[in-house]
Amino acid sequence: MTDHFHRISIIGVGLIGGSWGLALREHGYRGVRVGFDKPEVLNRALAACALDEIAIDVASAVRGADLVILAAPVGAIIDLIAQMKPSAMPGALVTDVGSTKRLIYRRAEEVFGREPLFLGGHPLAGKERSGFEHADAALLQKARYVLTPLAAGDLEDERVKAFSSLVESVGARPFVTDPQTHDRAMAFLSHVPQLLSTGLASLIAEQSSADSLPAELAASGFRDVTRLADSPYGLWRDICLTNIENIQSALESLVEKLEHMKLHLTDRELEREFKQALKMRDKLRELQ
Repeated sequence: MTDHFHRISIIGVGLIGGSWGLALREHGYRGVRVGFDKPEVLNRALAACALDEIAIDVASAVRGADLVILAAPVGAIIDLIAQMKPSAMPGALVTDVGSTKRLIYRRAEEVFGREPLFLGGHPLAGKERSGFEHADAALLQKARYVLTPLAAGDLEDERVKAFSSLVESVGARPFVTDPQTHDRAMAFLSHVPQLLSTGLASLIAEQSSADSLPAELAASGFRDVTRLADSPYGLWRDICLTNIENIQSALESLVEKLEHMKLHLTDRELEREFKQALKMRDKLRELQ
């Protein structure tokens, strides 16, 4: 594990932040892990050895840290960028774990400039349930970890190289792209699946409440497709607000696809859709 970062500040010790803290300990990090969150969350994290120190506010959490991980919902990350600026070390690296990147990227450029250096990040390793109680030292294992630098040249910065090595050391796999590509991809690959799962579960709730559809007949297929419906609205509110154009476009494409399938339920065109879907599933297995 890299020795570049001697003091790591984790702002938001929930599922991702808590998992970062646990993973650092699991993989032999020798520096200091300091966290900031609600007192009850910090006490649980400290008891579980996910942190070495706790802070009473954002300023004290980031003061002296050479790596700051903003592990909060997207809206909170945007607010935290301005809050931490006065106390952050100019030579520090600041990264985040937000599910959308463009507005975070824009805010970081406005507030930080080049001091401290900002590196957008997004570990593709979430769960349906949030909170420190679901944190896991193995959560980042084999997960893609998206990095979106403010400038292409930042990839040669020693701090960015050190963070990429840190990501690899906890078992994750760095993947570099730009914020626009990231947000469009997430709309199709993450945000629409969430809304589809939520919408289907909501539809069945409405149908079953009228006693016209017995929910007792739901088997593993329905449970698998609606697994994401366990996710809380509070997490997804910010994601939808900060990626609305891409999500709307992806939803429109999905509606067109469903309309196409609806029109071809009785002919071989539907078979083509199944074959194309199977090829996509095979490709996903190859990418694992």
